[in-house]
Amino acid sequence: MCDEDVSPGIVRDTSKLSRRAFSKLSAASAGVAFAGVGSWGVAAVPVTEKDVEITTADGKCDAALFYPTGRGSWPAVLIWPDIMSLRPAFRDIGKRLAGEGYVVLIPNIYYRAKKAPVIGDNFDFARDRAQLPATPAMDLVDKDSVAMLSFLDAQPQTNKAKKAGVQGYCWGGPPVFRTTGNNPGRIGAAATFHGGGLVSARPDSPHTFAAKNPAAEFLNCVAQNDDKNQPTAKDTLNQTFDANKQAHHVEVFAADHGWCVAGSAVYNQAEADRAWALLLAMYKRKLV
Repeated sequence: MCDEDVSPGIVRDTSKLSRRAFSKLSAASAGVAFAGVGSWGVAAVPVTEKDVEITTADGKCDAALFYPTGRGSWPAVLIWPDIMSLRPAFRDIGKRLAGEGYVVLIPNIYYRAKKAPVIGDNFDFARDRAQLPATPAMDLVDKDSVAMLSFLDAQPQTNKAKKAGVQGYCWGGPPVFRTTGNNPGRIGAAATFHGGGLVSARPDSPHTFAAKNPAAEFLNCVAQNDDKNQPTAKDTLNQTFDANKQAHHVEVFAADHGWCVAGSAVYNQAEADRAWALLLAMYKRKLV
């Protein structure tokens, strides 16, 4: 969970810093490739980025849309951002993924209260968390996911004959499970990165939604301090996927909560590289 003892610390995330960090990442990883999944950091093809508005049951959601520039169509991917929502670091993630051949949508989860970005530079999660709007209830997220997927499928760049993917970070972990379970005919692959609250004692615990879509493959990249706080969660996930006869990969990474998002004080490029490679490999297998 995104609480104080597993928070990403101070988040430096202005547009200027994000571009600089991305350039540094690209230079550091130039020429580094993962067998069968391409290279990390540099978009394989030019990418078009658009700010868009999506009509939902509750209003207009501001979001960012990314897709390969040029003629063609590609599988769709919905990204649920972390609790700090759409911002430059997630735009970089969207660009990188679109450059691998996907149509990517990243919504502002707080659209009912405030347009993105909702944080500025040097946001200290432990100190400034109260400045964030209230996170939407999961029943609202369920409605939003339908609108997001419908929007993606309405884009001429989306290949609707191929399954869609969904991935989420921190707060975005539970919406990944719910989106996957509630859209079994559409979602073929799902991934969480340091997802919070994936397993609980509630009857509607996020992990229970996996059974509604046994054909979907799951990737769950767990932070080491999240695992320390809830050491049995990974076992429950594995047992659930096994019971569903569901393709899955659950792994505790040698990095702390928030490690996959650039700008976080705990960002770990080496472990982010590994998580990204696993993601791309799964999408290539399942979004067909």
